Amino acid sequence: MEYSDDDHRLAAQLADGAGRLLVEMRTSMLADGSDAAEVKDAGDRASHEWLMDALAAARPDDAVLSEEATAEESRNSRRLSAERVWVIDPVDGTREYGEGRSDWAVHVALVMDGSPTAAAVSLPALGVVFSSDPPSTAPPAAERLRVVVSRSRPPAEALAVASALGAELIEMGSAGAKAMSILRGEADIYAHSGGQYEWDSCAPVGVATAAGLHCSRLDGSDLIYNRADPYLPDLLICRPEHAGAVLGALEEFWRDGADEDGPAPTASGRDDGDPAVVDGTPAEAKGGVRQ
Repeated sequence: MEYSDDDHRLAAQLADGAGRLLVEMRTSMLADGSDAAEVKDAGDRASHEWLMDALAAARPDDAVLSEEATAEESRNSRRLSAERVWVIDPVDGTREYGEGRSDWAVHVALVMDGSPTAAAVSLPALGVVFSSDPPSTAPPAAERLRVVVSRSRPPAEALAVASALGAELIEMGSAGAKAMSILRGEADIYAHSGGQYEWDSCAPVGVATAAGLHCSRLDGSDLIYNRADPYLPDLLICRPEHAGAVLGALEEFWRDGADEDGPAPTASGRDDGDPAVVDGTPAEAKGGVRQ
């Protein structure tokens, strides 16, 4: 494969290539009778290896942070001192991928100085790739706002925002699919709390920022990437004209919770001194980097 010298085009090229591989694998494995667990595990591993090989060929001097990196790659990381770090999620939404659904994604982003500077999110089952350049344009907002949430565990903050703004709830799978639903005209606000890592949001934030959307933590603070601890548990992506109302609704929600139950929660949903854990798994066990 011939790789682009342009980082934006490379991100899109890699997200698209991995996505095509995943669609072909899933079709073949399901036809052969594989179950959902086998499909998602095989797809995750194959996509990770494909992306790592492609980045090693296209950008051999760059570091990589991937959800699927091995423990050995994590221990030998050089990413914290690297100027250029690719943050990738080989399959964002493995459950949806294994179940044969369409609401999963592939994330590829380049981070410099803590921010994504080039990014792409592929929705392979839909045949769509969103890139930071050329940027996408979000369609006009619906008359009644729509808040996109998890199919199984809608966060309390998102429910509070929907209630305060009189918004409709839209259920969807992966983080990338939710974020891109705003650019697809299917939703207007994505407010997440309760646990994510950098690879879950980095590429979506890069694409959404380039499209002119508001991207921040739930308390309005900046999202910072390529940190020693990749746990980044909360996220807000929305149209800029809605950001003030959403942040205000969240502040009121936390204030009301503090009045009733004690101190208001931090935006991270955990004490900053606590170990980074999601679903009982330490952050360092969830992924890592390429040397």
